[in-house]
Amino acid sequence: MPKSPSDRLTMTKTKKKSKLKRFLQWLEWRFATPEFIGGMYTFFTLFFFMAATNTLAGWLYVISGVSFALLIVGAVMPKRLLAEIAVVRSPIDPVSVGDDLWIDLIIQNRGRTEKRLLEVRDVLPDNLSHILQQEVVVEVIAPLQEYRWRYEAKTTKRGVFLFRSTEIATSSPLGLFRSRRACPSGQKAIVYPTVLPLERCPLVDQLGNDTNPRQYSDDHNYSNATEGLTKTLRPYRWGDPTRLIHWRTSAKFGELRVRELEVTIGGQEVAIALDTSRGWQPEAFEEAVVAAASLYFYAQKSKLSVRLWTAETGIVQSDRAVLETLAAANVSDVATQVDILKDIPDLPVVWLSHRNDSVAYLPFGSRWVLWQTSAKVTVPNQRSLGLTIETISDPNDASYKSLRSQLQEYLTP
Repeated sequence: MPKSPSDRLTMTKTKKKSKLKRFLQWLEWRFATPEFIGGMYTFFTLFFFMAATNTLAGWLYVISGVSFALLIVGAVMPKRLLAEIAVVRSPIDPVSVGDDLWIDLIIQNRGRTEKRLLEVRDVLPDNLSHILQQEVVVEVIAPLQEYRWRYEAKTTKRGVFLFRSTEIATSSPLGLFRSRRACPSGQKAIVYPTVLPLERCPLVDQLGNDTNPRQYSDDHNYSNATEGLTKTLRPYRWGDPTRLIHWRTSAKFGELRVRELEVTIGGQEVAIALDTSRGWQPEAFEEAVVAAASLYFYAQKSKLSVRLWTAETGIVQSDRAVLETLAAANVSDVATQVDILKDIPDLPVVWLSHRNDSVAYLPFGSRWVLWQTSAKVTVPNQRSLGLTIETISDPNDASYKSLRSQLQEYLTP
């Protein structure tokens, strides 16, 4: 549909305004841009100069000359004053998603004159917080002194974020022109993924059962097994051994209750392996990172010798290194798991992936967690047990209730 003349005129004015705005911003960063009072003073200075030219009156020349001198001082001084300002950003302590990130800035006056009316603006990295920038006005900083500014920002996403610089603007000392400068203040902020407080996780608890020669197939093994202590009672499911039924509790509740045995797996080596190959949905990958962190600390609490593995970093073991690795984890450009799994450690792993064909390449005794859009997942050459995450939690829900409940589900062959 052709646009009307009024619409074309409005678009032309908007383009002209945007070009003028960009030019003024460029002038403010490179040199100085006039404030409103500076623009008015410039107009009157030109008026007095033109009047002096026409009348040849000496007093008008004096007024215009003094005015031009003030304009030059007002335009040059702001940039020179900002050159004596430095900003130092203190190291930022790592936090988890949803926590407050505290940021400390020290604004130093390295000149021998006091600095007044400084507008300090700190631009936050993208996706770190709902707050895009923070501003503060510093009234005065004495010579060779400093001003400390501390503020907080609520984090909304895990990751490694880089603060690069802090903007400082001033129109001192005369308030006629305004200049802006970016002071380097680089610092790295690390936001760890959420760690879910798992009460139980059969995915980890049953690690080693399929490779452990001591199975509870008869009463002799059951009586001699050190891991035969009752952990909890749960409702009977089809296929459970009848010898594990707790008859007294079953009679009390009117339904069959089965003893769940405590499995001693202390000291067993296991790796939490995160698939970073191409093809993840963004929400699903965030859930996988949360699951990797949660399973790592749950396995550690279960006295397992647990590590984290990714194709980019290899084996990572310490708590801080694991959290930093997961904070920086991103989907890579590798198309297939075969390229990734060729370097996977030769020990039982908990494989977090989005493709079911990768399960066939896992080491014996491994477990898997698959993120699939369909409820039914066909696992070719299945040699291990696992979970299928059928739903994706609300990305705005930091508690990941759905993911937590699914990780605590009992495994079925």
